[in-house]
Amino acid sequence: KMGIISVYIINKAGGLIYQKDFMTLYANLTSNDYLRMAGIFHGVYAIASKLSPVSLKSSGILELEADTIKLRCFQSVTGTKFIVIADPKQQNLEGFLSEVYELYSDYVLKNPFYELEQPIHNNCEKFHYNMDLKVEAINTKI
Repeated sequence: KMGIISVYIINKAGGLIYQKDFMTLYANLTSNDYLRMAGIFHGVYAIASKLSPVSLKSSGILELEADTIKLRCFQSVTGTKFIVIADPKQQNLEGFLSEVYELYSDYVLKNPFYELEQPIHNNCEKFHYNMDLKVEAINTKI
């Protein structure tokens, strides 16, 4: 049984500002691999929002589902993307990402020591602590 596997936050320029694996499913990924994955997702998201035949203002990629994982994305009004990778059976990922956005707003953006668009480091302890609690609560229910 899985649950929440990884969480990523990508700034509006496509830079990875937060990444944490809550389960180890990937073999030996380096920090550069994570940066590349964030950049690729940012580019594919932008392309998908331009190619949508449905409307002039597409929301881009909301969800990708495979046999072993589900990826869900939420983009804030400022262009910051919040991404969760989870078990395909995991429910309410949209609600989870809303809660992550709330944690980000409360504990990162309101932190006077945080520089906008920069990686979220240890000076945002409350963010890291509450993120771990939230994921642990979901992953232990399973």
